[in-house]
Amino acid sequence: MKKYISKFHYLTHDLPGFSHVQQVQMACGAGANWIQYRCLTKPEDELIDEINEIAEICDDWGATLIIANHYDLIDRVDAQGVHIDDIDADLSSIRKIIGPDKTLGVSAADTGELLKLQNTGVVDYYAYGPFASTNTEEPARHPLGFNGYRQLEKLSIGIPVIAVGGIQVDDIEPLLQTGIDGIAVSSAINMAADPAAKVKEFYRKMY
Repeated sequence: MKKYISKFHYLTHDLPGFSHVQQVQMACGAGANWIQYRCLTKPEDELIDEINEIAEICDDWGATLIIANHYDLIDRVDAQGVHIDDIDADLSSIRKIIGPDKTLGVSAADTGELLKLQNTGVVDYYAYGPFASTNTEEPARHPLGFNGYRQLEKLSIGIPVIAVGGIQVDDIEPLLQTGIDGIAVSSAINMAADPAAKVKEFYRKMY
């Protein structure tokens, strides 16, 4: 079943003085329709409460909510899918756990990983990167740059590819010209002087 995958993914992060809930309120209020919740620091009970609070915000705005890595919580939260950072995870088992209707995204850093993921037959979209150097990706990976995305033209990738990692507003047009299906952004928005205005700026370039 082919699922809707937005062209613009907004990723939350663990930030001092700017909670995940505040980030989601800001992003949805500014027009974001796809939220990936990326919390790496909280115990499970706090995660569940926060995810469900964020889910209510997303529901109010009609936004899709994806949770990063915590696929084991999918039955206890109101999220539309999960994103897995570890390409070596047992994706077939994760698909069985989350069921056929939930969206499953996975990160990849080179064409070999993309083809490996495609062969699983269970992934709905790929987050491919990093495009540029970024402080939010662990472990650090070699930036792909524009040429890295142009290499996708040589492959038969039948699933949406979302560029991620260090993307700025001025990168959008040349990135889209490489044939990718969308972008994912975190730091360029969260570290901006006016994050909501930055979301709107990204949207104006995307659509």
